[in-house]
Amino acid sequence: MNLLHFINAFFGDGAHWHGYNGIPTRVGEHVGYTLEALAIAALIALPVGLVTGHYGRGGNVLAMIAVAGRALPTFGLLVLMTLLVGFGMVNVMTPLVVLAVPPILVTTYEAMRSVDPSPVDAARGMGMSEAGVLFQVELPAALPLILGGLRSGAIQIVSTATIAAYVSLGGLGRYIVDGLYQRDYEKVVGGATLVAGLALVTLAVFWALGRFAVSRGVRQRA
Repeated sequence: MNLLHFINAFFGDGAHWHGYNGIPTRVGEHVGYTLEALAIAALIALPVGLVTGHYGRGGNVLAMIAVAGRALPTFGLLVLMTLLVGFGMVNVMTPLVVLAVPPILVTTYEAMRSVDPSPVDAARGMGMSEAGVLFQVELPAALPLILGGLRSGAIQIVSTATIAAYVSLGGLGRYIVDGLYQRDYEKVVGGATLVAGLALVTLAVFWALGRFAVSRGVRQRA
């Protein structure tokens, strides 16, 4: 059987569209995990990246944090957290947040440092406060790159949130884990297809957000 046959069989089965194990339920769970982890990662990384980028200090430290965060094995961290705190959302959120913080943090810092210094100096010369310079001058100009960092973190979370199924939670990983255990490759392929589709939807959402939130002049310069 080829891949297209598995995909057609999975999505063509009406039983996969209803109940607690139906596609809408599993997609909703997966999206919920993604949004929660992305929100936590953004709350941690964005303020640090904005402030350090504004003052131009701490770049080397952020680079080391990013390298350390990317080097941590996600599944290993999941197992460790499970041993420490037991089964639950905490041990799933921890590796997902650790995975998403580095791209958001480093990209935000680099975005702030890439802002043209001329309008920044002009704003300071007019007596604008540091907070005003940060939020009214630098942030709007850096927003395209900052959204790029958030997009990267979101894609990584979407792709990795399947680990929730390994600790008896839901999400699209349920199809992959259960399918492998049952040797139901139709379910495995269906789950993987849904994860890939959700990643593409995430890209589209951030593209639309960039069109809406970033001014036309900044988009053209970016």
